[in-house]
Amino acid sequence: MAATVSQPEIEQAVRNREFAVLRHAIGEMEPADVAEAIEALEAEDRAVVFRVLRRELAAETFEYLTPEAQQGLIRALAREQVAAILNDMSPDDRTQLLEELPAAVTKQALELLSPEERQVARKLLGYPEDSIGRLMTPDFIAVQREWTVQQSLDHIRRNGRDSETFNVVSVLDERGRLIDDLRIRELILADPGARIADIVDGTFVSLKATADQEEAVQVFKEYDRVAFPVTDSHGVLLGIVTVDDVLDVAEEEATEDIHKIGGSEALEHPYMRVGFPEMIRKRAVWLILLFLGQLLTLNAMGFFADQIEAAIVLVMFVPLIISSGGNSGSQAATLVVRAMALEEVQMADWWRVMRREIGFGFVLGAILAGIGFLRIAVGEQFGGFYGEQWARIATAVGVSLICVVLWGVLIGSMLPFILRRLGADPATSSTPFVATIADVTGLIFYLSIATLML
Repeated sequence: MAATVSQPEIEQAVRNREFAVLRHAIGEMEPADVAEAIEALEAEDRAVVFRVLRRELAAETFEYLTPEAQQGLIRALAREQVAAILNDMSPDDRTQLLEELPAAVTKQALELLSPEERQVARKLLGYPEDSIGRLMTPDFIAVQREWTVQQSLDHIRRNGRDSETFNVVSVLDERGRLIDDLRIRELILADPGARIADIVDGTFVSLKATADQEEAVQVFKEYDRVAFPVTDSHGVLLGIVTVDDVLDVAEEEATEDIHKIGGSEALEHPYMRVGFPEMIRKRAVWLILLFLGQLLTLNAMGFFADQIEAAIVLVMFVPLIISSGGNSGSQAATLVVRAMALEEVQMADWWRVMRREIGFGFVLGAILAGIGFLRIAVGEQFGGFYGEQWARIATAVGVSLICVVLWGVLIGSMLPFILRRLGADPATSSTPFVATIADVTGLIFYLSIATLML
C-alpha cells in the first residue's frame, strides 16, 4: 500500500482516538489506499476512520470499498454523513451500491438523495438488470457540431470538473443525437477557429442503454478506448460507460464461468460472504446430478460381470481408462468454452472444431496407449502380473485408450456447441459434467473391447 503512514500507525491512532493525527495522515493518501486501510480494520473501527475524512475524499474512498464494507458503514454512520456520501458518489458507482442493498435499505437511501440525484438514481435503476444502462453515468462532456474548437475547449474548462472523464468528447446535433465523438487530443491539436462539423468524420461506436453488459465488454476489448457513449434507440446521447466499470463486469463474467466449469452454480457474492445454506444449495445440485450419472457405471459393471469374473485383471485398468477419457474431455471442453468466450470460435465453426479434435484425440490416445502397453509389457517381464494373455490385455487397454480419449474430446468439444444452440451457457458443460459422461461411456467402450479381444 503506497501511503505516508503504515497500517499499524493507523490502528494505533484509532485505538488512542488521535483524530487530528489520523486526519492528517490519511489526508495525504490516495482514495484506493484509504479504502484498503479501512478494510484492514475491525468493523467497529472503520466508521471511526471514515468520520475524519473530508467530504470529497470520503465519497471517493467509499467507491473503492467492497459492498460488504459499504453496507457496514451505511449502518454505522450518521444519516447526514450517509446522505453526503451518496450525493457525492458518481452515479454509476451509486447504482451498483443500490443494487447490492436490500430493497428496504435502497428505498431509505433514495430518500437521502437530493431531488436531482434521486431522479438520476431512479432513472439508472429503471434500466433492466445487467444492461449497459446500469453501468453508465450521465456525467459527461458534449459539444455541439456548430461550435468552434475554441468554444468547445472553453465549455470543457467550465464543465469538465463534473464529468467522470473527458478523454472522449461527444458531438451532438441540435436534437441531442450523437453524431460523432472526438478524443480530447484531437480538439487540442485542431485549429481553434475551426468548426467541430469540419473536423468530425461521422465514424463512431456507441452502445445501446438496453443492451447486455457483455456487449460493452466485447466493444472495449475491440477498441482502444477508455469510454464509450451510450444512446437510446433514437440515437439520443444518455451517458457514457467507462473502462473501470466494464472491467468489473468482465471479472464477474469470468468468475461466473469459472464457477460453472468447476461444477457448481455461480456464486452471487464473494466466497466468504456466502452463507452456509446458500453454499450447500449452490454446490449440492451439481454434485447430486454428477453422482447419479456416476451410478450408471454400476450398471455397466454389472452388465459385464461375467467377463470381469473370468478376467479379474480387467478391473485393475478401469480407473486408468475412465480417468483418461474424463481428463481429455475436460481439456477439450475448457479450450472450446474459452475460445467461444473470446469469440475465437463461432457456431458455424463446429465442423472445423470436430475435425481438429478427432485428429488431436487420436494422437493423444495413441500416446497414452503406447505408454499403457509398455507398462503392461514391463510388468509382465519383471513380475509376471498378467499371465499368458498379457499381450491381449495390453492390446485391449491400448485400443480402449484410443477410443476413450477420442470419444472424450468429441464430447468435450461438441457439448458447448450443443448448449449454445439450445440457448444455454456453454460454461455449463463443466469439466465434471463432461468427465462424468466420458467416464460412463468410456467404461462401456473398455469392457466391450476387452470382451471381444479376450
